Amino acid sequence: MFTISDLFRKVPNEFAAIDLGSNSFHMVVARQEDGELRILDRLKESVRLGFGLGDDGSLDDEAKARALACLRRFGERLSHLPSGSVRCVGTKTLRSASDTEAFLVAAEEALGHPIDIISGAEEARLIYDGVAHSLAGQEGTRLVVDIGGGSTEIIIGRQFTIDFKDSLGMGCVAITRRFFPEHRVTGKAIREAVLSCLQEIDPILRTLRRYTWEHEVGASGTIKTALKVCQANGWSTTGITLTGLEHICAAYEAHGSAEGLELPGLSADREPVFLGGVIVLRALFESLKLTSMEASQGALREGLLYDLVGRYGDKDIREHSVRQLAQRFHVDIEQAERVAKTAVDLMQQVSEEWVLNPEEAARYLRWSAFLLEVGLDIAHANFHKHSAYICEYSDMAGFSQQEQQILAFLVLSQRKKFPAKTYKAQKDKETIDKAIQRLSVILRLAVILHRARADQPDVTVQLQAQKKKITLTLQPDGFAQQPLLQADLSTEAQYLKAIGYDLSCGPD
Repeated sequence: MFTISDLFRKVPNEFAAIDLGSNSFHMVVARQEDGELRILDRLKESVRLGFGLGDDGSLDDEAKARALACLRRFGERLSHLPSGSVRCVGTKTLRSASDTEAFLVAAEEALGHPIDIISGAEEARLIYDGVAHSLAGQEGTRLVVDIGGGSTEIIIGRQFTIDFKDSLGMGCVAITRRFFPEHRVTGKAIREAVLSCLQEIDPILRTLRRYTWEHEVGASGTIKTALKVCQANGWSTTGITLTGLEHICAAYEAHGSAEGLELPGLSADREPVFLGGVIVLRALFESLKLTSMEASQGALREGLLYDLVGRYGDKDIREHSVRQLAQRFHVDIEQAERVAKTAVDLMQQVSEEWVLNPEEAARYLRWSAFLLEVGLDIAHANFHKHSAYICEYSDMAGFSQQEQQILAFLVLSQRKKFPAKTYKAQKDKETIDKAIQRLSVILRLAVILHRARADQPDVTVQLQAQKKKITLTLQPDGFAQQPLLQADLSTEAQYLKAIGYDLSCGPD
């Protein structure tokens, strides 16, 4: 899934973003010119991954085969791009699937780049970012809706600021599979499908009604197609309306099938899932009393592009997320800075011997240092376990699920016995486990060195490593005047011995 050395190369001038949706796989390639992104290429394939998701969470072989074939074609287009210039994310279906380990290994090999699974909240954030960039000149508050194959994201914001976001478990593929098996359409099935969507929206309806907005914007395929169909059939002259959506549903009911209707404005590849998406949109119009909706050209993949470019500058949202989480849980920021600085210093001394990418490792050590003590707000006893839970399951903008799992592991392993289970890597497991374990050792030593929660005055800390044999040296005064530190390091040597490391302290 994720390799320590994959990221943070020289800033590329060409980027690609890939959205592995439940209905379609999308890819956009862009070049950065004069601070702006210019789109070079777009590719889309109707993979229908969500149709292969079983009730037990397994993906069937046909869906996997379609996905891998598509990713090989995408990979061919991206073969010239360096690692770190491509971001590929999986959404609702891959979040829900239970047997993805072997599939994701094969998928990464087919694409030639890592694949991240993102949460519904992160998907909503990226969608809004893509929409906001495409409507950069638009003033006022906007409601943004994105109807995907497996989920629907609802976001309220102004310019590039989000006030509310949520991801609901309804989408064009999910509704089609559930209510229109074998493509049969009846008035009863349409009414039941609309009611089901209304029930899905109801838990957040009161919250949504607290907001007001000037613009109603939709993103992605269902919205764009609904607008084309409404205009092509004379059901709307501007944006999407509830009347237009009702006309679409009535046409399908009269036809009796989700296939073969041949509505003007409806493409063949969108037809099998279009009614399901229209029903989701109709329920949103009814529950939120929407009047008209415009279509945005930007969506998740454009948001991914801008997020990826930001990581090479000073706009890495992950840095903000870590600081925000630390502040929310009242972390001692001065102590976090001490631990972070020492950890990075130690890492740089052994990065070559331990085959660590210095910039990548530094980021994980800094992030972890700021999150080590978030669990203290819950309880002091076993606070590292609480910290790890918070790191893994909090809504951290910019982070994939895999990245949060790495953070959680580093935080969990900061003290006491080393965790029995290492980070669950999908690909290059042995290499990744070794790198993350080494980062954990460095972090533990940095924590011990700052147990007094004070700066080390005029002391130089040196770390040497030869595979699993490590030597820690303090100069000029050494350990002679620090019996507590000696005791802590002696205890740490026993903990590290249990996982095969030999820690010794250098001469005074």
